[in-house]
Formats: sequence, structure tokens, C-alpha cells
Amino acid sequence: MALIVQKYGGSSVADADCMRRVARRILNTRDQGNQVVVVVSAMGDTTDDLIALAKQITPDPSERELDMLMASGEQISSAILTMALHAMGADAIAMSGPQAGIFTDAVHTKAKIRAIKPKRIREHIKQGKIVIIAGFQGLNPNEDIATLGRGGSDTTAVALAAALKADRCQILKDVEGVYTANPRVVPGAVKLDEIAYDEMLELASLGSEVLQSRAVEFAKKYGVVLEVVSSFVEKPGTLVREEVKNMEDIVVRGVASDKGQAKVTIAGVPDKPGMAAELFKALAAASINVDMIVQNVSAQGATDISFTVPATEINKTRKTLKTLSGHLGDREAVLDEDIAKISIVGVGMRSHSGVAFRMFDALAKAKINISMIATSEIKISVVIKKAHADKAVQTLHEVFGLDKLGKKKSSKKK
Repeated sequence: MALIVQKYGGSSVADADCMRRVARRILNTRDQGNQVVVVVSAMGDTTDDLIALAKQITPDPSERELDMLMASGEQISSAILTMALHAMGADAIAMSGPQAGIFTDAVHTKAKIRAIKPKRIREHIKQGKIVIIAGFQGLNPNEDIATLGRGGSDTTAVALAAALKADRCQILKDVEGVYTANPRVVPGAVKLDEIAYDEMLELASLGSEVLQSRAVEFAKKYGVVLEVVSSFVEKPGTLVREEVKNMEDIVVRGVASDKGQAKVTIAGVPDKPGMAAELFKALAAASINVDMIVQNVSAQGATDISFTVPATEINKTRKTLKTLSGHLGDREAVLDEDIAKISIVGVGMRSHSGVAFRMFDALAKAKINISMIATSEIKISVVIKKAHADKAVQTLHEVFGLDKLGKKKSSKKK
């Protein structure tokens, strides 16, 4: 008997009919001889609606109270889905994140899981129950509820799969797997049969909305067998797995776009030891995630520093920089939210040269200007104007022949 952890996204549980369909899918998995633990997101756009409601009251709501509010969406989903299973004659129980034994750090709205104590879950499984758990949440050291950030239910599912030593973790979405690009932007995007943990981690952190990056980190660290499949049709999805040698045959496996970024530029910072450390120490203390960083030495002993942050943290960044006034040469920070980060990812980059040239050349021919560049072993990211984001993704998808991956698969099958 296998233990399967399944996670259903918001569009999969959007209304009562969706809940019934998901309940039947869960029962089908159980009837195949499996024990089932399910993690659910909030119904449809509930989280966005709750945030919008909070901001009608105040533009800068308390993060503690915001977590209290947002966590309710997943708790509603878990209760309704459990009721749907009861109506079908199944023995099921709903649990919140804290009830399931999920413990986080003290950071609100983007907490990290520190420990899972699944004793109660195991007891319910032994009793033959289907356990339905509210994703996206846990209990912090102050015994307050804390949420895990956008896509946090993915992390809940993978972390539970690791803690329970599950045989498989399935992330069920409104897409059929992981694609070479967003199919809504690139109609010729191809579903991948498999992808390496490192490739998926980069894509997730670079704007791909299929999986939360921390979920992939958990999967890789604990060897969780992870599969992204559709909740609407029953067919094979994408397996996220350890890298194997033949994965290097494909130089670029995906193109990602992140329009939720903002660029901060501080010009004329005194060029002396410790200035960058002081700046980024303050940002870290405010729990602001800094991504790309560029520093240029300018004239007369001063330097320009540019970096990117999530657009959702722009107000927090502005406040933090004000606390440093005087330390950075009294320079005003220029904040630009009209940007997008475009990235190409592939483990094949390690063994193939000329990838950066092909990327930059393609963007130049498309008349798309680059303002920042960052690289790793298996990715290249650039910052461009937001208005050019979709065109850039389409251009790079074609230049690196990602639309042909589907044709290669078809020819192999024949």
C-alpha cells in the first residue's frame, strides 16, 4: 500500500462542483489501494480577494493580522472538501496547518517551515481516514499563525511528503505539467516529460508559476518523488527528478518571465569598504528578498548600486532605505517598477558554449534593450522593460528551438 500526498490548487477547488470532482479524484486514488493525504489551496481567487478587502481598510495592513486573514481561505477549502468526501461516504478529516503539526519561523506572510510533527496525521491514516490539510500555513514560535508566501501550499505538500516518507507527491494544477514556457504567452510551448530538480528550482524562482521554489528545494533535499499533473484530466504529467546524463543534451529547457519585480538604483554611494554590506544588512533585517545586484564604479570615489526586489516589497524597501539616509551619501533611491526579468534555464549550459551570445544577439535583433544581467551555471537572467516581456519570451523560445522538443518526442514514439 503506497502513501500518496496530493496538492490541489485554487482553480481546482474553485466552487462546489470542482470540490466534488476533486473528491472523486481522491477516492479514485484511494480505491487503487493507496493511503491519501491531501493539501488544498484557497478556492479560486479567495486569497487575492481577502488581500483586496484588507487594503480597503488600510493600504499597509499588519502582517500578523494579514496572515490571520489569508490563512482562512485554505481552512475553508479543507473543510468544504472534507464535507464533499463525507457526502460520498468516505471517512475524512480536515486539519489546519498548526493542527497538522507544521511549525514555521517568525516571519509573517512568507514564513519558512522549520519542523513538521505529523503524529496526528499518522494516527488518522492508521484509522483509515483521508486527511485533508489546509496548505500555506503553520504555527510560528509566538504561537501565531503564519503563511508561507505565494504558492506556499506546494511547499506544505512536499514538506509533508518528506516528513511522512510518502511514496509520491503529486501537485495537481490547471495545467498538464511543466512547459518550456507559459503556454498563454507562447502557444507552441511544449510539456516536458521530466525536468531536473536544479532546472525546476531555477524556473520556479525566476517567475514560472507552476511550483513554489521552496517546494522544489524540499523535494531535492529529501529526495521526494515529485510529479506535476493536471487535476482536470488523468494523464501523465512532468516528473521532477534527479539530474541524469542525457539531460545535458538539451541546452535550454525553459524560458521564464517574472513581471513582479522592481529595480532600485542608488547613485553616488561613497566607494569605501562596508557600504554595500550596510545596505544589504538593512534589507535582510527587513526580510526583503534581493535578487540581482549590479555595482558600477563611477567618478570621484563614488559608486552606483542597482538591485531588484519583489514588486510587492517596494514600500518596505522604500521605508528601509529611508532609515539609511546619511549613510549612503544622502542619495535618493530611484525605484522602477516598469521592468521584467527574463531567464533561460538548462543543465546543458554547463557543457555548451555560446549560449549567452545567442540570447543577447536574439534580444538585440528584436530591439529589446537589457539593463541588468545575472548568470549561474544553468541560467542566464536579464532585466528589460515590462512591455517587451512577452516578445522576449517568444523570441528566446524560438531561437533555442524549444518548440521542436515536442516534435522530437513524437518522432521517438514512432
